[in-house]
Amino acid sequence: MTLTLMPEATYHRVPVAPDVELNVAVAGSGPAVVLLHGFPQTHLMWRHVAADLAADHTVICPDLRGYGASSKPAEEDESTYSKRTMAADVVAAARALGHGRFALSGHDRGALVAVRAGLDHPQAVTHLLSLDVLPTLDMWDILRGAEAKVAWHLYLMAQPAGIPEPMIEATADSFFASFLDGWTADPAAIPAQYREEYLRASREAVVSIVADYRASAGIDVTHDRADKDSGRTLAMPVTVMQQDWGAALGYDASSLWSAWAPDLKHVTTNAGHFMAEEDPGAVVAALRELMAR
Repeated sequence: MTLTLMPEATYHRVPVAPDVELNVAVAGSGPAVVLLHGFPQTHLMWRHVAADLAADHTVICPDLRGYGASSKPAEEDESTYSKRTMAADVVAAARALGHGRFALSGHDRGALVAVRAGLDHPQAVTHLLSLDVLPTLDMWDILRGAEAKVAWHLYLMAQPAGIPEPMIEATADSFFASFLDGWTADPAAIPAQYREEYLRASREAVVSIVADYRASAGIDVTHDRADKDSGRTLAMPVTVMQQDWGAALGYDASSLWSAWAPDLKHVTTNAGHFMAEEDPGAVVAALRELMAR
């Protein structure tokens, strides 16, 4: 069975760069909202949220470059999978679908792309919702000592090309399943057919997924540092929803985010990492409240 975002969604292959197309699901009508998935998932993670929003919005759910059914270009250099490049993909896809301005929500890796889109394309992004990440620069700054073991995969996939890829490919299903199973507070939130689809899509994209993570230990840090040094911030209203990791790792997430987003609402959730599937009602409520600001 081929899984789709929802029965009424239409699918498009949208060219966004030379030899790069995004697989994009579109549903509903009205003001546009773009939803970006995280790791190790595809656009299907938004199925509940999209079903609600499509009642009065045009919902645009792409597979990010390197993920799902989107193109997986070879990593020519760090910029191939930089969040700047991936954000430009998203803006180009929305524009090609007729939406020059849109609200934007991202989860996990998609949230990093969303933040970069908000910084680089403030004329396009009207509102921004980030689910369960910290900005890249801050993330690396707070990972210290034994507590950093929670992010062991970041260090593995930051290694030079040719080292992490064969290691992950050799145990791909157990590698990716460890995150799907370990990061959720409610395993029933990801039914078997979706779990299997996420695993299939991920094991077919090991090289590009690693390239995405590798960029976050290099060029993405460079871009974030340049913005921080210049005082560049997110100009649009921003809501951040995340688990309360701060106490365990010794940081104040709200303060970190405030430095990037002057118009910020920060909320924590009791759901696990995959909150758009575990508690979609809370995510929808946060997104609707944000878009009303």
